[in-house]
Amino acid sequence: MEIACLDLEGVLVPEIWIEFAQITGIEALKATTRDIADYDVLMKQRLRLLDEHELGLAAIQAAVANLRPLDGAKDFLDWMHERFQVVILSDTFYEFSQPLMRQLGWPTLLCHRLVVDGNGRVTDYTLRQKDPKRQCVKAFRGLNFRVIAAGDSYNDTSMLEEAHAGILFRAPDNVIAEFPQYPAVHGYDALRQEFIKASDRTLAP
Repeated sequence: MEIACLDLEGVLVPEIWIEFAQITGIEALKATTRDIADYDVLMKQRLRLLDEHELGLAAIQAAVANLRPLDGAKDFLDWMHERFQVVILSDTFYEFSQPLMRQLGWPTLLCHRLVVDGNGRVTDYTLRQKDPKRQCVKAFRGLNFRVIAAGDSYNDTSMLEEAHAGILFRAPDNVIAEFPQYPAVHGYDALRQEFIKASDRTLAP
């Protein structure tokens, strides 16, 4: 049996923090796991910037409410659901992911939680577990699934490494250069073909 593990931001939906940075005009909020490999360093920077600019959870939720999945993402996900068990493994947060999950048809999402005080100020974040994407893939393998994973950033490479087959999708040049062992594609048609090639079954295009 096979299971597909997909990253969320940059693969199916826009990078939420980049969109939020454009709305707020805070350039430093554009940094993502494509730029900073250490997730804790990245999140502490984000929390500091939110505090400095007095922006709380409501501001992020308002920005996300206006976002739409990437062009072709819903059709790709529908295609995947017909052929694989699909799980979204993301370093996003449940507190603001719901509008996008609704538009994608409520796929299974495993991600993290924000710590928010009574005034709506984001004070911290809570990881579901350490190195969660790798640990999820290990768990699926322990359940005798064959795992194919796709992502675009540094924080996805541990799940690509742990999977039976890993694919980089719309990854920046710096990530592709550091991880040449994974096929790198940029369109959903090409991503479909990589999943077909990686599958141990005969899949219809």
